[in-house]
Amino acid sequence: MVEVVVGALVRERRVLLAYRSQNKRAYPSVWELPGGVVEAGESELTALARELHEELGVRIATGSASHLCRLTVGPVGEPALLSAWLVRDWQGTPANLAPEEHDDIRWWDVDELPPPAHVLVRTALLDAIRNHLS
Repeated sequence: MVEVVVGALVRERRVLLAYRSQNKRAYPSVWELPGGVVEAGESELTALARELHEELGVRIATGSASHLCRLTVGPVGEPALLSAWLVRDWQGTPANLAPEEHDDIRWWDVDELPPPAHVLVRTALLDAIRNHLS
């Protein structure tokens, strides 16, 4: 089974989302957390750091990352194990360095998030943000 990691860069009450290209096979044309496939021999956090650097140009502080949830997604014949992480600290200003992957990136207030590709990921993310801000 393919393993995928995604990361929620969060500042105050804002979350960075990427708009997936219409050419993507999985979940095209939706706002989603950035990330990608875990390569052989990588830990989830190593893969997350690599993917967010490749796609956004940021270097995450892996010690600031906390696990949100893990779930199986995708079609029955091609499931993927998706692991979502909350990232509170990074260096650099996020930019769309992967235009073949994402048409756009944008900061969203937690109260204005677009419809999610994965409801469980959104629920875990909102719970974590609310608990952190309380």
